[in-house]
Amino acid sequence: MWRAGHVIGRLHASVSRTVLVRNLTKASSGVPYDRVIKDQPKDLPQSVPSSADVVVIGGGVIGCATMYYLTKLGVGNTVLLEKDDLTAGTTWHTAGLVWRLRPNDIDIQLMACSRGLMMSLEEETGVDTGWINNGGLFIASNKERLDEYKRLMSLGKFFGIESHVLGPEETKKLYPLLNVDDVYGTLYSPGDGTIDPAGYCTAMTRAATNRGGKVITKCPVQGIQTGQNDHGTTRVEAVDTPYGTIKTNCVVNCTGVWAPNIGQMAGVKVPLLAMRHAYIVTERIEGIQNMPNVRDHDASLYLKLQGDALSVGGYEPNPMFCEVENDFAFSLYDLDWDVFSVHIDGAVNRVPVIGETGVKSTVCGPESFTPDHKPLLGESPEVRGFYHGCGFNSMGMNGSAGCAQELARWVVNGRPSLDMYGYDIRRFTQKLTDHPKWIKERSHEAYAKNYSIVYPHDEPLASRDMRTDALHEILRAKGCVFQEREGWERPGWYSLDGPAKLLDYDYYGYYDYKLNNPNIYNDRLTLDYTFDFPSHHDIIGKECLTCREKVAIFDMSYFGKYYLTGPDAQKAADWIFSNDMAKTVGTTVYTCMLNSRGGVESDLTVSIIEPGTGGPHAPKFGGTGFYVAVGGGAAQHNYTHIKTAMEDMKFVCDLLNHSDNMGLLSIQGPHSRDLLQSLTDADLGNAAFPFSTNKVLKIAGHEVRALRLSFVGELGWELHVPNESCVPVYNAVMEAGAKYGIVDAGYRAIDSLSIEKGYRHWHADIRPDDTPLEGGLGFTCKLKTATPFLGREAIEKQKAEGVKRKIACFTIDEHVPLHGLEAIWRDDAVVGFLRRADYAFALGKSIGYGYIHHPNGEVVTSDFLKTGRYKIEHLGTEFPAHIHLKSPFDPGNKRVKGIYDTPLPIQK
Repeated sequence: MWRAGHVIGRLHASVSRTVLVRNLTKASSGVPYDRVIKDQPKDLPQSVPSSADVVVIGGGVIGCATMYYLTKLGVGNTVLLEKDDLTAGTTWHTAGLVWRLRPNDIDIQLMACSRGLMMSLEEETGVDTGWINNGGLFIASNKERLDEYKRLMSLGKFFGIESHVLGPEETKKLYPLLNVDDVYGTLYSPGDGTIDPAGYCTAMTRAATNRGGKVITKCPVQGIQTGQNDHGTTRVEAVDTPYGTIKTNCVVNCTGVWAPNIGQMAGVKVPLLAMRHAYIVTERIEGIQNMPNVRDHDASLYLKLQGDALSVGGYEPNPMFCEVENDFAFSLYDLDWDVFSVHIDGAVNRVPVIGETGVKSTVCGPESFTPDHKPLLGESPEVRGFYHGCGFNSMGMNGSAGCAQELARWVVNGRPSLDMYGYDIRRFTQKLTDHPKWIKERSHEAYAKNYSIVYPHDEPLASRDMRTDALHEILRAKGCVFQEREGWERPGWYSLDGPAKLLDYDYYGYYDYKLNNPNIYNDRLTLDYTFDFPSHHDIIGKECLTCREKVAIFDMSYFGKYYLTGPDAQKAADWIFSNDMAKTVGTTVYTCMLNSRGGVESDLTVSIIEPGTGGPHAPKFGGTGFYVAVGGGAAQHNYTHIKTAMEDMKFVCDLLNHSDNMGLLSIQGPHSRDLLQSLTDADLGNAAFPFSTNKVLKIAGHEVRALRLSFVGELGWELHVPNESCVPVYNAVMEAGAKYGIVDAGYRAIDSLSIEKGYRHWHADIRPDDTPLEGGLGFTCKLKTATPFLGREAIEKQKAEGVKRKIACFTIDEHVPLHGLEAIWRDDAVVGFLRRADYAFALGKSIGYGYIHHPNGEVVTSDFLKTGRYKIEHLGTEFPAHIHLKSPFDPGNKRVKGIYDTPLPIQK
């Protein structure tokens, strides 16, 4: 387990380590590059342009790349401001590693873009970027790590990325200086390499200035002017410098560790902090030339080829936080041996000759880190026209061009082309983005776990219990193992072994914090540290099957809950929501929200309601209103998307947020109607309360808004309950449900039940880079009406032309788990990968959904899908698969209507 084994003492010759440490203490600071931009003298600017279409602040690799792509998209009037000189902050001392594989398809595409630009810039500009293609090698010391690498290899096949799983002997032949005595296996990626930061940035700015962009160095930003329009929207208006003011409506903050300072000038929160990050550069090593770069994740170590030497670094569990002065430029810190020494044992173990080699220099500089180890990109929720391009967590070179290209599209087109939600500042709730404890604790844990195996169901230990609902303590006492989303604690699954309290973060025992021991919650998390079925697989299965056969209650209180009201509420709903909103009061509609390209920004439910008597479940307002319920993990994204659309169209309406003062209990299963009917005088029959409708009624004497909906494919209702009524309503449901065998169930069960039924998860099955037509949700688009809606033109065009990819369901008969990212083979070609996968307990088999592409780029038809022979590649092994164009579970949708005339598939 990571906490116990993250820092492993390696066997090595004590004399070798002593030699290295002695050399290290004598080494001086200095980067290992021949070219450094600070060596090129520059005059102070005399003035700045009076206006610009876009002002990019910060001349590091992200600022340079953003300017490159903005000018490539035709924004010639782009100005880049740098307070010192290009690359002066973090970029100049970066290690410059370039990898191709990560356990995320978007990361892979972004890195491919960066690598492609690095390889092509010299031809475009005549400037040598310093690109070296020497390959990369990932070291696995155990089966679980190699399983992770096999997942990378499988995913990479769809993107045409060559990689090979090697045994210890093959690895030794590839890298003779490597110690393979403790190596379980490796993953070799021959397309990896390194880049020179100065050459790369020089080439990008050369191209950008050739297209009209302006680079102004020695020009600090002193202020950002904002103003409000008649609708109350705050926007960027100008940038102040010592040499004049630049009028602009768009600023991109690419200032790295200084980004919070720039954000503060505009009233924008920037959740990142600075830590010292270091590596050492060895003297010459005979035989190291042309060797691949190495990542030994289990030792939290990397070894980068540096000519005829190596750069050695990694991610230690106790990094040093730091405050960086504004005038810190082309500067380094002295290396702290006590912090860095954790990497030395691993380095000497992996390449023993390092222990006998001198140290040429040490490199220790500030880098910016975020609470989830992902960059911050996109338009700020607080100020329109203020864009983030910072917080790259030592991934600046890898992500540079890919992120910058999407950021430029964001600025020019309003939204990026890829699914950038994992990078979007809106993935974080504004309730936490200026919370110092949350930023520091989560950033530390993300840094310390950067090289840990990425398991599908891992959860953070830092900054938990930040947002809890009314039932939190009751469910914790029942053994609930919570998951964290946007600061909320939501039920994951229910252990039979008693409570697992969430403890204050212990920084893994560093910084004089006492290690939490015992830590039952962490012990429960480690049960999921496997790519096999976890030991609690059957417990989750019982939650699922009880829902299918009897009744279950799900606490979904973390949901975002908003009311759209006001004079233009109907106009806003018609424009923002893709489905038909011209419905009668009491109707609940499943719909999407799209961007201008037709991409799915959300799937959600919208209920048409009349004014209430007061309270969060039935507020007072004038006219018709709309109650919007969205998944809590993307609540900020949804809220900001709706607000932005309202502002852009100048609708006169309000979006009221009641997420924090209302709970949501979902009662689902064959006995749900009988159970709830015993607690209310309202008629819950099909005629009086049909599917996809809503009413305000009383449950156990407490007024709630009830929605007849299901996200699991069963007869059921959602109860939207004022906080003060949540506990008594829950207790009443559990008491009445005892005779029906009711169980508490969590989101692990919801994940399984929903995929089994074929219900979509946003940001998995459907994303902003998918359209409803591709994702099987064409029915959510009101194309049969004449009502305009955001994204309609793109959907109509795609419908006429045909889709080039289409979602499909797959099941396998072999009893192996699927987690997502598995390659999909059709005949002899990889045509996609699973976006989401789980075990379907009522079907008795693993199931997954993925998008199928035609190998020749042609339109994907139903006939094309049905005629292929399919296999799913799981951990390097291909398993025959069945394709389903409709859900294999209850394809006639009888169960949500209360019709239970067919046994479960596992009972047949």
